[in-house]
Formats: sequence, C-alpha cells, structure tokens
Amino acid sequence: MSNSDETAARPEPAPALPRVLEDYLDHLGVERGLSANTLASYRRDLDRYLVWLAGRGIDRLDDVSPADVGAFATALASGEGQQAPLARSSVGRSVVAVRGFHRFTTSEGITPTDAAAEVSPPRVGTRLPKALRLEQVTALLASPDPTTVEGVRDAALLELLYGTGARISEVCGLDVDEVSRALDDPDAGLRLLGKGSKERIVPLGRYARDAVRAWLVRGRPEWQSRAACPGPALLLNSRGNRLSRQSAWAVVQRAAERANITDEVSPHSLRHSYATHLLDGGADIRVVQELLGHSSVTTTQIYTLVTVEHLREVYRSAHPRAR
Repeated sequence: MSNSDETAARPEPAPALPRVLEDYLDHLGVERGLSANTLASYRRDLDRYLVWLAGRGIDRLDDVSPADVGAFATALASGEGQQAPLARSSVGRSVVAVRGFHRFTTSEGITPTDAAAEVSPPRVGTRLPKALRLEQVTALLASPDPTTVEGVRDAALLELLYGTGARISEVCGLDVDEVSRALDDPDAGLRLLGKGSKERIVPLGRYARDAVRAWLVRGRPEWQSRAACPGPALLLNSRGNRLSRQSAWAVVQRAAERANITDEVSPHSLRHSYATHLLDGGADIRVVQELLGHSSVTTTQIYTLVTVEHLREVYRSAHPRAR
C-alpha cells in the first residue's frame, strides 16, 4: 500500500470536545432560537459534563458509553467530591442537555452512535406553583414608599409583574418606547418578548399604567441623569442603568418583608398568582395560556390544579360532611 493510500485510510481525528460544545450551542442559538438565558443554562450543564468526562479520562465522544452517561446522572444526584447533590429537577435538566448534545453529535456525523439515547432523566413529581392570596398581593403592591424614587420604581415593577403575568426577564427587558405605546393606547396592549424570542401582547391594566406613568414622570428622569451612557431601559437602578433580574428579585423580597408575608415570595410568585387568580375568576384556560406565553396548554393546566386544591380546602373547611 502506498503512502497516499495509508493517508486516505487513516480516520479523521475527532474534534476537540470544547469545539463540539461551541458548535452545539451555536446550533441551539441560531437554528433553534433559544434565548441567551437558556443557552447559558445549557453551557453550565454541559461544561460540568465535559469536566466530569475528563475526570474519567474520556476526551473523545466516541469513547462515551451509555453507562458513562448514566453514571454522570448518578453522580449529580448523589454528589461527588466538592459537588453537593443536586435536586431531582436539576439532574433532569442536566440529563436533557446531555441527551441533546449527544443527539446533535450523532446527527452531524461526529459520533456513530448516540450514547445518551437510552438514558432518561429522573421523573420529577408535580410541584404545584405557590400562588399568593389576593390580600397578600394587595399588601405587597401597597408596600413601596411612594414618596421616594426607589419606591415609585418598585411600585411600577410590582404592578407590571402582577398586572401582566410577565416573567422577570421580560419586565426587566422592557424599553420606554414599548411601554409608551401601551400607555398612549391601552387597547393596543403591551408587547412582551418571551422565551425563544417569541412575542405576545398582553393587556396593561389601569393600576399598572398609573404606576408606570408615575415612574416615568417622578422617578426615571432623576436616575437616568446619573448614567454615564443613558439607555432606553424602562426600569433603572440608582446608577441609571437597566435594572437586573437579581436586583428585581431583591425588590420583591423587600416588598414581601414590608407586607409581613412569611410565605416564600419571588417574582415568579406574582406570575403564578396572576394565572391562578385569572382562573379563579372564570378565565378560559386557553386565554390564560396566551397571556402567559405558553406554547402548550398542558403547561398552563398545572394552574388548574392550584384552583382545584383551593376548592378542596373550601370544601373541607365549610362542608359538614367533609371530614
């Protein structure tokens, strides 16, 4: 056999794992349109996976077996080294990321077989969303101090979260121009940019409109003047920059403390409460699905379980034959 024949017969070297990971993340972002937050979550899970493989001396995807993938899931659940055990939901998310990664490498011809095809994420029991009672929401929304710039900003944030059912990232991502259109024409609604860059329009109620107008007139101009490079963001921090999700979470926590709410409260609690209170009020589940931006009504149906549980509580407390 000639040297040229030997060269032709030699298999191509496998691409380095980090490079394959970047190709996969590019695929998720460009072809599937996943959001930056979702991509960051995939990167964290898969970085952990590649580090774990390297610790077992595996540097080629061809060498990964189904047993390796299963052992990775077990290690996440039990904890390994300095790594604390992960919750079942977190393990499931990581396994889903790994399965998608291996499916991609197989479809692209990088590996001949899918090592993760037979490894299923652990089953997670249904966890009902924690919705606040209406009186708790009322106290929460009334807690900011309207005489301070911070209080006016906080009131606008809270009213937007509960009044629209938006995710915290959607509210923090709002710009002034987008909200101004909803303020000028309430019938037009508020445009939100959700997961996967999907847009939806939600009604903006009077309380939210009043709170946002107060912020635009009495608070935002003062804080915007502090920014080195003023931007279009609706909600700002005291330095004039766009309010981060972490800071918004802290706003909700402080409001809960002022309202003397001992239950765990987060920005998502207001989204849960929005959906639950709509269904309690007689809203059609498919309307709530559209308002929440869920791609499937199945996702929204978990809120009907919350309302059924509420009915059970009322029955148990009020009916003489319930116990």
